[in-house]
Amino acid sequence: MIIGWLNESIMNISQYVSLLDGAEGLKFFGVKLMDVKDFSKLLVRFLFNLLFVVLLVRGVYYPAQRRKDFLFSYISLGMIIFLLCYVLVDVDMDTGFALGLFAIFGIIRYRTDAIPIKEMTYLFIAIGLSVLNALAGSKVSYAELGFANMVVIAGTYGLEKVWLLRHEESKVIVYEKIELVKAQNHEALIEDIQERTGINVTRIEVGKVDFLRDTANVTIFYYEDDQPSK
Repeated sequence: MIIGWLNESIMNISQYVSLLDGAEGLKFFGVKLMDVKDFSKLLVRFLFNLLFVVLLVRGVYYPAQRRKDFLFSYISLGMIIFLLCYVLVDVDMDTGFALGLFAIFGIIRYRTDAIPIKEMTYLFIAIGLSVLNALAGSKVSYAELGFANMVVIAGTYGLEKVWLLRHEESKVIVYEKIELVKAQNHEALIEDIQERTGINVTRIEVGKVDFLRDTANVTIFYYEDDQPSK
């Protein structure tokens, strides 16, 4: 039974390859419908890049930050940057077109909240991996390319999980008990904030103080994994 299934699968693959070979010679308005060798290379290289981008974003970034919006952006940008670089690498572009292309990317910006520096770093890493995997020449083997990708991901993981140890979160709150802002009431301030917010605070920083309204901007720092309920 298994041998029969294998024979049937091999026959189906052979027929598929024959169809591809037949389509390779066809042209549509002077353009080949398919180049089996180039298409196979694109498919393998795309899946190769997608594997490492997902490994970086889903395996390293998301467990530490838990930001699904950036998760979508990183994977999407990784795919489009890879395809853009891969398809245009052999295109003979004049100077005007090239400058116009970079100008388009230069004026594109996120019209939402400012992106934190850490998220921007992960974005740069995702784009860098995609460009690396797209522009690597045929002289670069997949073993060498995989090693380069793993070095970047391992280094990022080491910085995120080992060297930096724990990620400290922060929030800015408007605090109205102005008498507790004094240096001598530091411990009472922490206890009051912990009781009212339910957050295990590690340290605080007092920012702007408004004596007219009796309020102060207080930045509280805490570890996400130390909280009673995430």
